[in-house]
Amino acid sequence: MAESQSQAQERTEQATPKRLQDARKKGQVPRSKELNTVMSLLGAGFGMLFFGRQIVADINWLMVENLSFERDAAFSEALVSLRLEETTIASIYMLLPLLGMLTAVTVLSPLSLGGWVFNASLVAPKMERISPIKGLGRLFSPRSLMELVKAIGKFVLVSATTCLVLYVVLDRILGLSLQPLGAALSSAGSLAIWCLLGFSSVLVLVAAIDVPFQLWQHRRQLRMTKQEVKDELKETEGRPEVRSAIREKQQQIARQRMMTEVPDADVVITNPTHYAVALKYDQFSSGAPRVVAKGKNLVAARIREIAEQNGVVLFSSPPLARALFFSTELNQEIPRNLFLAVAQVMAYVFQLRQAGRNSSERPRPPRNIPVPEEYTTGQPGRSD
Repeated sequence: MAESQSQAQERTEQATPKRLQDARKKGQVPRSKELNTVMSLLGAGFGMLFFGRQIVADINWLMVENLSFERDAAFSEALVSLRLEETTIASIYMLLPLLGMLTAVTVLSPLSLGGWVFNASLVAPKMERISPIKGLGRLFSPRSLMELVKAIGKFVLVSATTCLVLYVVLDRILGLSLQPLGAALSSAGSLAIWCLLGFSSVLVLVAAIDVPFQLWQHRRQLRMTKQEVKDELKETEGRPEVRSAIREKQQQIARQRMMTEVPDADVVITNPTHYAVALKYDQFSSGAPRVVAKGKNLVAARIREIAEQNGVVLFSSPPLARALFFSTELNQEIPRNLFLAVAQVMAYVFQLRQAGRNSSERPRPPRNIPVPEEYTTGQPGRSD
């Protein structure tokens, strides 16, 4: 008992989405009987309000038809059976709209809290349901205490409302015996409808208290320990499809962030079609040029497109593009072995800018960029 209480006290973490989803599959969703009852009663009240006049008129007609007949018909089994059949069919048609509305409200009311859930295991027999010890535990549980409080509250509210309604309409009820049959039926139906709506409105207060309690109770039952959260995280991230989705999402975010750096680059060195590497050099710092974006194939094409749209210089040098692509990671400075090659490219870029400002002749791009042999014979790692 002490161990179970200790475990319950440790459940301080809110349920994760996976925990909520698993609980829903097992049929564990918040439910409020009071909410369903109130919606059904309100549905019945408004249904009577809409269809009550016609139902009362049909009842009046059925009473007239079945209470006025010839003497010989009372002693004929065939006529009595025929009259009973006709009355039954007429009664079904008379109540069909109201029954349809009540059925719709009863079926749709669970959607307002918890939604539709079906689990065959909930109706399967379980030994714990007939266990006396388990039964005593449920009897003295917070849920049972809440049910007792609700029952007492409903009794007090309904009793008080009944006394109040009877006090208000007592004279009208006593006056029904003095009215003709049609008028008495109409008045009785009107009184019944408004009394039903009054009782239902009172029970709305009970439902307004019960719904938050059921939501709180549901969240409390699904609370997790910190260890359970960690285990679930390991289990979820351990699945190959989840890891793949996470990596894909991370790569997508990295690509989007990388593309925003291209417009600020000084030069994009291309393969010219398979690789593209964007470099940025801060003249006021002591560091070397940095790789702010790189990619191959479709990503390289997107880098070139953004560079052209923003006026960034494109410089075609397949050996240097491959060397930078394979040797340098994003936001890292270029390796020392490529300083000379990149310096020639950056000098050409600065000369282009100067020529553009002075409207002078464009400089010729450098040829035979000196790329070390180890970068042309393989895919080296970063070398400082």
